[in-house]
This record gives sequence, C-alpha cells and structure tokens, in this order.
Amino acid sequence: MPQPTLMKARPNRVTAALFFLVILTGSKLWAQGPPYQTDDPVPVDLHHYEFYIFGAADGTPVEMDSSGPAFEFNWGALPRVQVHAVLPWGVVAPLNNPVNLPSGTGPIEFGLTDMELGVKIAFIKEGKHVPQIGSFTMFEIPTGNADKGLGVGKVWYKLPIWLQKNVGKWTFDGGAGYEVVPQTGFRNFFYTGWLVKKKLSDRLDLGAEVFAHGREGSAPAQTEASTMVDVGGYYHFKHHPGQQFLFCYGHSVAGQTENYAYVGMYWTWGKDTDDKKERPSEGYSPGPLNRSAF
Repeated sequence: MPQPTLMKARPNRVTAALFFLVILTGSKLWAQGPPYQTDDPVPVDLHHYEFYIFGAADGTPVEMDSSGPAFEFNWGALPRVQVHAVLPWGVVAPLNNPVNLPSGTGPIEFGLTDMELGVKIAFIKEGKHVPQIGSFTMFEIPTGNADKGLGVGKVWYKLPIWLQKNVGKWTFDGGAGYEVVPQTGFRNFFYTGWLVKKKLSDRLDLGAEVFAHGREGSAPAQTEASTMVDVGGYYHFKHHPGQQFLFCYGHSVAGQTENYAYVGMYWTWGKDTDDKKERPSEGYSPGPLNRSAF
C-alpha cells in the first residue's frame, strides 16, 4: 500500500538493493507470503490447498484496527493459477482524539468485515537470470457494515504485480500495486513492498521487509503515507508436515506512525506435498476494510 514519493532516502536505498538482488540472483522456486505484507507471484501448486487461521493488526495515531478471527483458503485450480478467499472478522478501535477528526473518533466496533476474493496468475516462470513474475488481483466484497466502519460499502480492488527470485537458502520478493477504493472519504493509492528471507534450519525461516503505502484518505486510519520495516518468520512443526506457525511485527520508519502485526497457523495438503509446497504462498493485509469511516 505505497507510493514512490513515500520512500525517503534510506528506504529508497534498501528497495534499490533488494531490486538488484532480485534481478541478478537465481535458484529453485520457493513460495512466500504471510505473515508479510509483501506478496509473491507463486500460485499454489495444481490440486493443492492452503488454509490459514490468523489475526492481524494495523494501527496509527488515529485508530487501531485488527482482523481476527480470520480464515483464508487458497486452491491451485489450474496450472499456474490460484483461487483465493478470505473471510475476516475484525475490530475498529478509534482513539477518540479530537485532533484526528473526521476519522479516529467513535465507538469500538466488532463484526464481519469485507470479504476478499482473488486470483493469482504466474505469467513468467523463474529462470537463471529472470525472476518469476505474476499478478494477484483481489476484489474486496462489501460484507462488512460500512456505517460502523467495518467495511467500505462498495467493492474495491487491489491490483499488484509481484516478482520473486531465489538463490540457495535466500528468497527475494518485491513489487508494487495500485489500490482502487471508489468510496467517499477514501483515496486510490500506490503501494510497494520488498522482502528478503532466509531458511535458517528445517524448522525456522526468518525474513525482513520494507513496505510503504500512500495516503488513503480521511476515512481510514491510514490518513497519511507511511513506510514500514517488518520482521517475521515461519516455524515448521517437526512431526506435522504442512503445518506452520507464522508471525510478524513491524513499525514505521518514515511518514505517519504505524504498527503492523500478524500471527497465524497454516496448513497445506494435496498431491505430492513436499518442502516447497509447505511454504505459505501469499498473504492478506487488513487494508481499508477494517478502517473506520467515522
């Protein structure tokens, strides 16, 4: 959820370094995704499935919003094509500071938020000198109560392009997108994310990302642009192949003060499940669906 103008000098250098690593390195394909905000272009393998139970939070000086319990399901429906759905409950928690008007004031609300449906398509496979490239178009369905700030009240969209390159135990993901929110009080905005991850052992993977988004309008909590640095990872259960514990936490380094957190459980199953297919392949971030319209 970012814009090129957001990236101050230091984030720009980090993003550029990750971009060149993506272009110049190569190896086998590993999927990426939650708990990070940066996504990847790797669909779930054909006839394989993924399921998540998770909670996520995104807070600013305006309000603290969270998703949870939330349920995510992904299906490798066709070769190099993934069908995606998220059913999230959530909380909007305005901080009731008069300085934050018109958003950030009002009662705390809990309920079903906007449901997410999407399709991930891998256009270009990873090669020795070429990253994998794909899209992950998402439609946010107005199932949440917009009057309570639990939804936007109209269908809105996420339109990103993601890249991935692997080298040995390292994975590099990055890309950018545009979020279209055709509702009063919301703005369309660019976002970008760049992630580096390393497999430390059979049990543990750790990663760090730079993620940034533009100003989202007066209704969401993210009234201003922000650039964040997040750190997280996966823990693979030794006696339960295909089961993982996911975690991430991040804080803004430029722009509006913002915190991000994710914790969840992940399962995968299908034909020929192996190490590659045990890795989460894409993620969900709260977006404006949990951001108050007060």
